[in-house]
Amino acid sequence: MNSPTSTPDTARGPGFAPLAFDAAQLIDSVGPGYLRIGPFVLHGPVLVSPWGAQVWGGVADSATPLALAGRIDVLLFGGGASLALAPRAFRDAVEAAGIGLDPMSTRSAARAFNQLVSEGRRVALVALPIARP
Repeated sequence: MNSPTSTPDTARGPGFAPLAFDAAQLIDSVGPGYLRIGPFVLHGPVLVSPWGAQVWGGVADSATPLALAGRIDVLLFGGGASLALAPRAFRDAVEAAGIGLDPMSTRSAARAFNQLVSEGRRVALVALPIARP
């Protein structure tokens, strides 16, 4: 007998609805100096949300991610090739807006973003590029 968590999609019963993330921008790949979303390649620091992706001004630009206040609960911070903390002023501004800031490497942040968006979570990503070798 199928439990509610193993019910096939074609046999979904009352009360089951698919997550609505089909319009979200998911990250396809991250490489030295770039991030790819579908056919689009962004170079340099980027901001990615379920509503779009754009080049971002880096840690000196807290205004761009803060424009998502009220729409997101968590901002993932990709610090490049390895874990890096955002500068104190950036962290303070994000947290003062009621947004949690989660630092990690850019690759880890991209994977976490895709996972959290697929779960329907209110999340965005700012990421510094991975340095070219």
